[in-house]
Amino acid sequence: MRRKSVVATAALIAALALAGMPGPAGSRSPSAAEVLAPAAFTSVVVPADAPAQRASGSLEVALRSASYIDASGRLKEPGVAPTAPTKRPKVTQPAAHSGEAWKAPKYTISGYATFYDNGSTAMRLPRGTVVRICGGGGCIERTVTDYGPVKKARVVDLYRPDFFNICGCPGWSGSTWVTVSIY
Repeated sequence: MRRKSVVATAALIAALALAGMPGPAGSRSPSAAEVLAPAAFTSVVVPADAPAQRASGSLEVALRSASYIDASGRLKEPGVAPTAPTKRPKVTQPAAHSGEAWKAPKYTISGYATFYDNGSTAMRLPRGTVVRICGGGGCIERTVTDYGPVKKARVVDLYRPDFFNICGCPGWSGSTWVTVSIY
């Protein structure tokens, strides 16, 4: 059974919707029949096999723009036509700077990393913290998405493919020494 307030609200919404609808357009009564004068119509006979022709008359000439070009007119481009390039233009490149593209971290932590099949990077840091994890096989940049690891000897738990990307160790390894830069 529905509550009375729900039914009353639905009825009020329906009443307001009906009151807000516009009425039918036009008059409510039909207009009187009116006879049209035959002079208002012109008979035109067009043979089915006749080619299409444009009407010519003074009205068409009066509506032409000032830059109208008729069939006998010719277009002429001012100046000389450009030539196509035969070779590529020389471009000067800025010199490459040697250095590091990473900004300085707030602080770094070193310790053991293990893999973790939860598909995330787990650290004892707030979620959303950006970290760079470097090991013997390389570096990766990740965002912390889970809290952990519980053991104090480990500093980070990584998703399995990330672990083996930075580990540089065989597939049976369970932990590796890493340095974690926290941004």
